[in-house]
Amino acid sequence: PMKYMLLIYGNEKEWAEESSDLTPWMEYTHAVQEAGVYMAGAGLHPTPTATTVRKRSGATMTSDGPFAETKEQLGWYYLIDVKDLDEALEWAAKMPNIPWGGAVEVRPIQVFEQQQ
Repeated sequence: PMKYMLLIYGNEKEWAEESSDLTPWMEYTHAVQEAGVYMAGAGLHPTPTATTVRKRSGATMTSDGPFAETKEQLGWYYLIDVKDLDEALEWAAKMPNIPWGGAVEVRPIQVFEQQQ
């Protein structure tokens, strides 16, 4: 089995309108749980609530918001444990945000020897 992070991107200015009904997301979460591949998942607060931390010349610096201005923002994630990339892509394609122009980035989780 492989672990994959499904990173859900979209325009957070449009989310309030498009995601007022969370029923499709609850149904998706239930389906992932019922399939036995769900490990974790959560929504993120809007990007203005984020703080970015950097270290420059030995000094820790913080700044408001994400690192870069983008058209799409990371707003939600799922961590799943599936047999391979094909199965992870199948779950990503079932996301409720796909029909209204959202995007899902599928990334494998690295497992280091110390974690095993």
